[in-house]
Amino acid sequence: MWTDYIPIFIFFVVAVGFALTTIFLSAIIGKRKVTPQKMLPYECGMDPIGAARKPFSVKFYIIAMLFIIFDIEAVFLYPWAVVFKDLKIFGLVEMAVFIAILLVGFIYVWKKGALEWE
Repeated sequence: MWTDYIPIFIFFVVAVGFALTTIFLSAIIGKRKVTPQKMLPYECGMDPIGAARKPFSVKFYIIAMLFIIFDIEAVFLYPWAVVFKDLKIFGLVEMAVFIAILLVGFIYVWKKGALEWE
């Protein structure tokens, strides 16, 4: 019975050995020359401007959360679409309720002005 697990053990030893060898060789052979240019934060190819700890507006976080909520809605639509014919009218009504609840939330957020970026 234990002989069945020998290939898995060999694979595990080779994988761990490769990882450790790679880390060891990069520590021995790799260059470690610290320069001020290397220590600058990378910001999409642009030179950093101002402090990195500058606070963001709350609007940024609200828009990000709304994007996640409506993105998750789209993710829930895919499995429903796959089994749409099996669910018949019940699935259609359930999805209509789901979308109606999200639509009410979207209208509320829109009326509150959370989607306006000023």
